[in-house]
Amino acid sequence: MTTSPSPSSKPPLSSGQRLAVDIGPIAIFFLVNFLTPGLDTVKLLAGTGAFMLASVAAMVYSLIKSGRISPMLWMTGTLVLVFGGLTLYFHSKEFIQIKPTVIYAMLSAILVFGLVTGRPLLSLFLDSAYPGLNETGWRKLTINWAVFFACLAVLNEVVRHEFSYSFWLGFKLWGVIPLTLIFAFANVPMLMKHGFQMGEEPPVPPVE
Repeated sequence: MTTSPSPSSKPPLSSGQRLAVDIGPIAIFFLVNFLTPGLDTVKLLAGTGAFMLASVAAMVYSLIKSGRISPMLWMTGTLVLVFGGLTLYFHSKEFIQIKPTVIYAMLSAILVFGLVTGRPLLSLFLDSAYPGLNETGWRKLTINWAVFFACLAVLNEVVRHEFSYSFWLGFKLWGVIPLTLIFAFANVPMLMKHGFQMGEEPPVPPVE
């Protein structure tokens, strides 16, 4: 008689799967916003609803495939539901626009707290994306990401206050996501000096 494997025995998500789980919901948000006809408010509500459903689907997919939901996915998924719900209830774009600021600020604060207390909290969000990385490498990477997330929080506030909603959407899609990926790979040469071993799959950064 055979028994089914426990959730902990399931393999972790591949780089492609993690990227799909991270970027899939936000990509659906932009796609529905773009394809929905009518006023901007209608587009916003349709996109937000799709964003919430896609975030829940991403969490369920991660749980089924890997037996767990990462802390990063828990945090972003929960905030999507909270701020998305407020957006739908008040019919206001402010809530969904401020969500990235909250996430970036929280991530930066968490990483700074980890640095101060000597806890490798960045590994909670990046899982096993950087095999072989030594303590010095983790510390430098944590500092870099803490600063980067703080800058993104400020940048999101500037864009949402100073520009139109349409411009903000474009900034999120064509600005933040490419910047995050470029930043992640720009760190690789430094990381390789501190024990990081590039595997068959490239490291996937936390993308919101």
